[in-house]
Amino acid sequence: MIRVVAKGKLKQGVKLEEYLTLARELVTETNKEEGCISYALHEDINDPTIVTMIEKWVDEEAIEQHNCSEHVRKIVPELRKLRESTEINLYREIK
Repeated sequence: MIRVVAKGKLKQGVKLEEYLTLARELVTETNKEEGCISYALHEDINDPTIVTMIEKWVDEEAIEQHNCSEHVRKIVPELRKLRESTEINLYREIK
């Protein structure tokens, strides 16, 4: 299993609800994907301009398929326009 933590900082002046509308659509469509265990949106408790997707995938191939999906190609570029920065990290559980 692979976990992805995708953290974004919204640009100054961006309305959170504008971002969330797009992000929620991405969450809904992604959770339908084969290989997606979970895909959820989180807001930083201390800074609502920091929004993070925490994802669980069966393997890296599932992530690659996700990154090529129509909804990702359509929505992610629009989300990028609203962020000043993005940090994406992939993790494997240590047993």
